[in-house]
Amino acid sequence: MKAIILSAGQGRRLLPLTESRPKCALPVGPRSVLEWQLHEIAQTAVDEVVVVTGFGADTVDALVGAWRGLPVRTVYNPFFAHCDNLGTCWVARGEMHGDFVIVNGDTLFEAPILERLLAQSAMAPVTLVTDSKAAYDDDDMKVMVAGGRLARVGKQLDRAGVNGESIGMMHFRPDGARRFTAQVEHMMRHGSGLKQWYLSAIDALAREGLVATCAINGLSWCEIDDRADLDRAAGVVASWPAAPALRASASRTG
Repeated sequence: MKAIILSAGQGRRLLPLTESRPKCALPVGPRSVLEWQLHEIAQTAVDEVVVVTGFGADTVDALVGAWRGLPVRTVYNPFFAHCDNLGTCWVARGEMHGDFVIVNGDTLFEAPILERLLAQSAMAPVTLVTDSKAAYDDDDMKVMVAGGRLARVGKQLDRAGVNGESIGMMHFRPDGARRFTAQVEHMMRHGSGLKQWYLSAIDALAREGLVATCAINGLSWCEIDDRADLDRAAGVVASWPAAPALRASASRTG
């Protein structure tokens, strides 16, 4: 099982913190965002990770090179400054075969979320992880779910019909992988693919009834878009089982 982490972006809303290093390299407590992701992934059935890099690729390569654990390698998107993450998926499409998981590079999550996704993904071509809350804002990647199937996903959905949000994680079976990469290639060739999110491709597949959902209400995760999110993330990871050991290790080496 492969996990593909999309970490090509700079994270301009976090400037000046991301002036010379990418968002995924920012520290959250004793570890960087990427290191937290790798640590949690390593506790699951995933046995290989591919990190798609762009801005600050050398910094990410150094983090990956220092990582000890499950195999991790990088794929470079040379067009990162000119595309959104649909373009990043296009660059990485050669990695998207068999069973695999996509994770946004700015999503922090505890291992039980990924474990639940893998346990519930046996039948659907694509399975999207969702959470719910009392209200949704313009930044939320909102979803409409009916009967365990994804009907729509997007930031501009009518909030009257919204009943959840995407956390930036999904599983693909081989048939889902083929349909997804074909949709990505179509959108890059026709229309404004360079400026679209890859969830636009998932939205197209959802309209064909190909996408199931995995609700993780109650499990711990967060997305890092700005400085307030980064500050909150430190409190989120502090509650995870690995946090005390990581804090102790940081104090011994600091």
